[in-house]
Amino acid sequence: MPEPKPYVLNSKEVQRATLEWLEKRGVTTRHIAELVHYLQSPYFPDLTLEECEHHVVAVLSKREVQNAVLTGIQLDMLAEEGKLLPPLQDMVRHDEALYGIDEVLALSIVNVYGSIGFTNFGYIDKQKPGILNKLNDKTDGEIHTFLDDIVGAIASSAASRMAHRKQEEKENGLPSD
Repeated sequence: MPEPKPYVLNSKEVQRATLEWLEKRGVTTRHIAELVHYLQSPYFPDLTLEECEHHVVAVLSKREVQNAVLTGIQLDMLAEEGKLLPPLQDMVRHDEALYGIDEVLALSIVNVYGSIGFTNFGYIDKQKPGILNKLNDKTDGEIHTFLDDIVGAIASSAASRMAHRKQEEKENGLPSD
């Protein structure tokens, strides 16, 4: 009997799937860039959406972020299909206030980019601007218990990444990426 081939993950496939599933769930990198702009434009008045989107794409290139996105979307979809076991099904379907695992998963993203990301996340999670308002709307039958927090975490991380790069640029006269 031949040896089974060893498992090898294709990183490009994971990144492609991440972007594809975000879009299937109604979220684009531009939507997330608008959230970054919302967070950072008070500090950087000349900030463009293109610059924000650059940082969003950089955050989405991280494997930890991709894992959280794919996991959260799958859990939301399973809840839409009624395939989670009780009482988890009802907690996810109704985005139960004391069910904090959606935030914990999102914090795994924020954790990649430092403490400023935590404060950004708390703020944007309460404000729910832009796409977050749409994802949090429970009237369309879709469940985004995990995705709304994940999108907020991606935006918060991109804003944190940007703030760190701009500070470095300011201190050293270096161009930010």
